[in-house]
Amino acid sequence: MRWLPFLVLFLVAWIEITLFIQVAHVLGVLMTMLLVIFSSAIGISLVKNQGMKNFMLMQQKLQAGESPAAEMIKSVSLILAGFLLLVPGFFTDFIGLLLLLPPVQKHLTLKLMPHLRVWRGAGAGPDSGYTVDGEFERRDTDRIDYKDDDKP
Repeated sequence: MRWLPFLVLFLVAWIEITLFIQVAHVLGVLMTMLLVIFSSAIGISLVKNQGMKNFMLMQQKLQAGESPAAEMIKSVSLILAGFLLLVPGFFTDFIGLLLLLPPVQKHLTLKLMPHLRVWRGAGAGPDSGYTVDGEFERRDTDRIDYKDDDKP
């Protein structure tokens, strides 16, 4: 089980190299490199736009007192998509773009929602109506008074 991450990393690297060779054979090396850079730039701009929309929707739900759990899962999907789009390669770009599609995000949300719990305790928020009443008393006699002779 501890070899699984290394196996996945090796498999992804093998797929990426194979795809690079195949695409470079058809399009040429320069066009392949430009295509990888272009797809990463387009993907990152899509992640940025969807991320801002998701952040605004999460803030609106929090202000309305609703649970932002679905938006939190979409945020995880967006972060993972952004990482995959930054990694150079066609396979990782394809997986990253898949994570940006709303049906895929909805499927992930439905699968992960039962495992996510959002709790807002009593008194959460400025207008919650939860008030604590208390009293205090200042005691000046507990202070330590120094005499002029005791100062170092």
